Amino acid sequence: MQVLTDADAVAKEAAKWIAAEARAAISSRGIFTMAVSGGKTPWAMLRNLATECLPWESVHIFQVDERIAPAGDPDRNLTHLRASLGPNEASVRSIHPMPVEGPDLQAAASDYAGELKKFAGGPPMLDLVHLGLGGDGHTASLVPGDPVLNIMDREVALTKEYLGRCRMTLTYPILNGARRILWLVTGTEKAGMLVRLLKADRTIPAGRILQNQALVLADTAAAGLRSPE
Repeated sequence: MQVLTDADAVAKEAAKWIAAEARAAISSRGIFTMAVSGGKTPWAMLRNLATECLPWESVHIFQVDERIAPAGDPDRNLTHLRASLGPNEASVRSIHPMPVEGPDLQAAASDYAGELKKFAGGPPMLDLVHLGLGGDGHTASLVPGDPVLNIMDREVALTKEYLGRCRMTLTYPILNGARRILWLVTGTEKAGMLVRLLKADRTIPAGRILQNQALVLADTAAAGLRSPE
């Protein structure tokens, strides 16, 4: 785990780290595939990433999860994802949105799995997955008690309603198959769950993510430390 002063520092460090991973992947394999989650710190991370000089035509950004909501809805991660990368048109073109607006969401989830396999192989191996940590121990839209936690034969699935919205989410097989995992954990309300994450506590959904290729970037608040005066 790397501890930084605040959420802004976490976002900046994350963007630099992702850019380095992207350059290495593109140099080695000609492509960089990543999946990103939502949240204030991740949006700041992506704003910083958009300023990096990258061969964006070789970068493919997928979504870790998405709320079932209309296009442009402020609840949609895609709305903020596009806005965060917005100043850089090339980076916006690299986004692969989760298809949550059609009538047949099960078919849409299957289609998105196909899109992942097209760019990341079969079974898909993403170069990097960015994850956040919820106060209840959830990550992606893998929420305590949801049947989606038990899905091991599909890369993309639908959840039950959580905080007013059903969601589409990546599942454990593709998350745990990623080459690298990047956790961003900020805020005092995450401190207790961060301890459980680092102990790989499998009683919380986040604790079931493999840690052998993971980097945790946390601010001093989440790490339970005082910021320097």
